[in-house]
Amino acid sequence: MKTSYKRLKGSESFRQRLVLATLSATPIVIEDIRADETWPGLRPHEVSLLRLLERVSDDCVVEINETGTKLRYKPGIIMGGRNMVHDCGVSRSIGYFMEPLILVSLFGKKPVTIRLKGITNDSKDPCVDTFRSTTLPLLKQFGVPSEGLELKIESRGVPPRGGGEVLLSIPTVQSLTAVSWIDEGMVKRIRGVSFSTRVSVQFENTMIYAARGIFNRLLPDVHIFTDHKAGPQAGNSPGYGISLVAETTSGCFISMDTAVSYARGEETGEIEEDEKKELMPPGDLGVQIASMLLEEIEQRGVVDSTHQGLLFLLCALCPQDVSKVRVGKLSPYGIETLRNIRDFLDVKFVIKPDPSSETVILKCLGCGLQNLSRKIL
Repeated sequence: MKTSYKRLKGSESFRQRLVLATLSATPIVIEDIRADETWPGLRPHEVSLLRLLERVSDDCVVEINETGTKLRYKPGIIMGGRNMVHDCGVSRSIGYFMEPLILVSLFGKKPVTIRLKGITNDSKDPCVDTFRSTTLPLLKQFGVPSEGLELKIESRGVPPRGGGEVLLSIPTVQSLTAVSWIDEGMVKRIRGVSFSTRVSVQFENTMIYAARGIFNRLLPDVHIFTDHKAGPQAGNSPGYGISLVAETTSGCFISMDTAVSYARGEETGEIEEDEKKELMPPGDLGVQIASMLLEEIEQRGVVDSTHQGLLFLLCALCPQDVSKVRVGKLSPYGIETLRNIRDFLDVKFVIKPDPSSETVILKCLGCGLQNLSRKIL
């Protein structure tokens, strides 16, 4: 049998294309991957993601040409398994890998337990604290069982040299559950975690004090924990950061996080000149992240803008039943996700603005994805 491949171009939505190709069992060819750039082809983190998908799948075929500008990907059967280890490298954080891994593993043959190594907190991707406080509760809304869904942070790592480790457990599901989730509720409490690695613990207290200074005017129930790491648990680079989550009366979790780190010269250990300017004082960081969280809450969606893509994917993968969700302003990533869902799963969303609250309500009929491998057990 000759395999027919779906042809795609460019490097955008790389993770989503791989996830949707895997779940819909669609072989894909991606051409012209950064073909015109000075450094063409796939980046190290994208190759690492392909290796991770190979690890949890059986009979998966990955072919990359010499320049890395063309990828041929034929998905296999998602097997899952225990005691796996994957080094995510240091070009992107562990958060980059966790979203695709979770989506794919839910429809595997066996539950997944995997140790991921690399950067746990940075300013590009959602940090591991956000996954624990916000992403995992989001999955439970769609019927993913609490048993076996766990994330343990064993050591932290920040750019440039990482050194963090987390242990992620993902259960399997027969199918997801469609949701009607349009009540964002009122914020009842704010929780958070501040962390520091290889710097003074005082940095954390300064961040917490600054963040609380903003929240205390609005609500009394604010608690931000400290997580100071030292020795082997502090990774290989100094840095600090904070992750905040607002919990609402209707069970929504709205989160915001960031981290700053000293990028040191590999050989000398000196702080590089261009990096000195970017380092934000902990007090300013606390104020900035608290203000950004308030802006996210003001959007009045059931998830924050970084979780829009995941929310739409989960709705599309539901049984053939109507899911209805409310989000704030559609993010560019959310819009791109809707296009990818249409291309791979043939699921179209009905999008209706709600002028009274300046939000958007989206409805779709799920594609009815079933975990066929679980029936074999």
